[in-house]
Amino acid sequence: MPTESSRVRSMNETRDRILDVALDVLGENPDAGMGDIASAAGVVRRTVYGHFPSRLDLVRTLTERAVTEVTAVLTEVNASDAEADATWVEFIARVWPVAHRYRVLLALRRGEYGEAIHGLLGPVDELLADLVKRGQDSDVFAQHLPAGILSQVAYGVVFAIADSDLSNGTLGARAATITSLLMLGVPETRAVALVGDQP
Repeated sequence: MPTESSRVRSMNETRDRILDVALDVLGENPDAGMGDIASAAGVVRRTVYGHFPSRLDLVRTLTERAVTEVTAVLTEVNASDAEADATWVEFIARVWPVAHRYRVLLALRRGEYGEAIHGLLGPVDELLADLVKRGQDSDVFAQHLPAGILSQVAYGVVFAIADSDLSNGTLGARAATITSLLMLGVPETRAVALVGDQP
């Protein structure tokens, strides 16, 4: 007879598998339903609904996962003494796989789940705005927009390129980093030099 801890571990593994599969399924089709996710995960719908009572709960949980990962990266890179533009480059290089994995949240944020996703992304938005404000205060980033808006414009470009990269595979972290630096007002020669030979 399975122990309580092995039962809990099994439930957690199933929940994690559902979340991983949901990212893939929703990444292919943001309108996919819970039945599509259940089928792809190799479980019945009841199992998915047992972990996530609604599609919104599933999307919220995916967003919370993304926020945790992005916040950890941002907090770590922000702790360095590097110039804000060099910190941004380090951030995008490290967050690129995360942005690529969670790119579906951008599409979902524009739809019916926008308010829920937007609310959960608050900590990431604040950390990004702080980094951009630091760059504006040291004249590294442009000042034509408030830090909160400018950071969203630059970060939105990263997600847009991550989403585009899936379809044609010609763009990558390098393109996302340079483009976002340009959006932040960094001169192109400096942006290219900062990125170096990053793929």
